[in-house]
Amino acid sequence: MNESKKPKPGNRRNRGRGGRRSKQKTSSAAQPKDTKPDRPEAPGAVAGAAPGEGRRGDHDVPTGAPLPADSPFLQMGLSPTMLRSLAAAEYLEPTPIQEGLIPRAMEGGDIMGQAQTGTGKTAAFAIPILEQIEPAGKGVPPQAVVLVPTRELAVQVRDEFAKLARGFRLHLVAVYGGKPIRQQTEQLRRGAEVVVGTPGRVLDLIARDTLHLEHIRVMVLDEADRMLDIGFRPDIEKILRRCPSRRQTLLLSATIPPPVERLAHRYMRDPEMLDFSPKDIGLETIEQYHFSVEPERKFELLVRLLGREEPRQAIIFCRTRRGTEKVHRRLSRKFDAVEAIHGDLAQPVRDRVMRSFREGNTRFLVATDVVGRGIDVTSISHIINYDIPQFCDDYVHRVGRTGRMGREGVAYTFVSPEEGNELTRIEMRINRLLKRDELPGFDALAMPKDREPGEPLPEKPAPKPVFGRRTRRHRRAL
Repeated sequence: MNESKKPKPGNRRNRGRGGRRSKQKTSSAAQPKDTKPDRPEAPGAVAGAAPGEGRRGDHDVPTGAPLPADSPFLQMGLSPTMLRSLAAAEYLEPTPIQEGLIPRAMEGGDIMGQAQTGTGKTAAFAIPILEQIEPAGKGVPPQAVVLVPTRELAVQVRDEFAKLARGFRLHLVAVYGGKPIRQQTEQLRRGAEVVVGTPGRVLDLIARDTLHLEHIRVMVLDEADRMLDIGFRPDIEKILRRCPSRRQTLLLSATIPPPVERLAHRYMRDPEMLDFSPKDIGLETIEQYHFSVEPERKFELLVRLLGREEPRQAIIFCRTRRGTEKVHRRLSRKFDAVEAIHGDLAQPVRDRVMRSFREGNTRFLVATDVVGRGIDVTSISHIINYDIPQFCDDYVHRVGRTGRMGREGVAYTFVSPEEGNELTRIEMRINRLLKRDELPGFDALAMPKDREPGEPLPEKPAPKPVFGRRTRRHRRAL
């Protein structure tokens, strides 16, 4: 750690000291100070109301500067309560997907929205839902359900709803595995207008006759491609078949592969396709590099790289849970404020780790792809792919954890000499060349600097044979 040089002021890689400001702040600091949604003992949230209250009104709306007179939000027909909530959350200008999706969703039609992560998709569907549903009182089934692929994303979406629903006096509940189901059941029995959950836990609650879908007005499939990737398609179809046929369905996804299209056309009514993804998904605000390194020297390279970069916050992605634990143990001996997260951890531990990371108390998070989708922490300056991902889309979503909302970020990928084909596929997917970076002593494979995206990597030179005395004698006998 001490042998590497600190970056000079103005170094393009030293992104830990700031970046471009965004008009839309989505970090945990922007959440209301009087709510602690990540606490393990509080799986649900109430927006602007005490338990049992259900009237919709302008109570408890945070006061603050109004929206600018030229804000497009003012032209969307939103209620005064929502406009005040947007101003309090400092959402002054809509992102492209918000500007395109909110007015159409307010009309009640089915919509497929495609956009990269970090573009404000959650608010794009949360705002029209909050404007359409009505407080129903204690014990009434929910009117909107949002399905998400991971537990962490369920908490984050629930928190975004709570931030935007101040003044609406609505009850919001997040349901997901790893938490006592009895507590979530009690939340639902008290009544909730909006439920955010993972498909498995939602089905479990339906089977227990605790969650009823007969009053559903809006169904949202968030990160639909990821849910299908990890095998949730049968669960999603079971849930959709239990919903009223006359409902609005919103499908949000970073990519729309054929399985997602088939699901949409089977369970949606003439969905309108809105594509907000650029033709080039190279993530222009993120500088992307790769290192060539032998597998047994990757940890040494990681320590040297972190010492050079001095990132504000970084996620180090590993391929397996065992590898994540190993890197975490070794890295904890070198740096402070290091945590790990993967699917084998108990849910209270995962909650604690994510809360610490969002609050800035954790500097380095070693993770599997459990946090590769949808997690919005705007202070992440660096992404390091310690293990190159097996699928190109996973690379896009990993790297998308930095450079949120237009901020700048930097991503590094460690590539062993045998993984050249994986690097080539990634470059072809994003139509962009990952620039080669170097640190003294890590030149395992010489690569031309003027490669084109998709150009095969050169083969690693075969080592020259070193013959001992016994081998020479054997060769003479041949």
